[in-house]
Amino acid sequence: MVRHAFRLDGRAAAGGVLLCVALGVGATTIAGRGSAPNQKGVSMTKHASGTFDVKIGPQKDEGIGDPTIGRMSIDKQYHGDLEGTGLGQMLAGMAAEVKDSGAYVAIERVRGTLQGRKGSFAVWHRGVMTRGAQDLAVTVIPDSGTDELTGITGTMTIDIKDGKHFYGLDYTITIP
Repeated sequence: MVRHAFRLDGRAAAGGVLLCVALGVGATTIAGRGSAPNQKGVSMTKHASGTFDVKIGPQKDEGIGDPTIGRMSIDKQYHGDLEGTGLGQMLAGMAAEVKDSGAYVAIERVRGTLQGRKGSFAVWHRGVMTRGAQDLAVTVIPDSGTDELTGITGTMTIDIKDGKHFYGLDYTITIP
């Protein structure tokens, strides 16, 4: 597992939240006709993978006044099966006295081309680290897909190796 530290108030946060999930091996399968109510067509389950670059910057929070709580901007560039950008915001909290414990939540809008389909979708992140033990979930927000990505559902993994960020996206989309 690899440590991914974020910044609070412009300095490295002690015991940063770990963002690391093993990537799975993906395949394309047909899941059957319309998985959601009133949905017509064939649902395709696919796996996409690649790399991403990320910039996380502190944002001002007037009135909080606590160095263990921070708000950051997220700016990503996706490469591979997903070519595009991700923009979002993160809220993070660190333990005051216990190293390597903290949590974050984030919302990110991803825009681009996913395996030939253009559009956007949103994901929400939930990360918790308890004394170094990690738990991360990144989930596509229901009904957030647009254009050719309308109806997308799924989950994303993040893996960091040698300072390089990798993603895996297991998703389902209905083909009319």
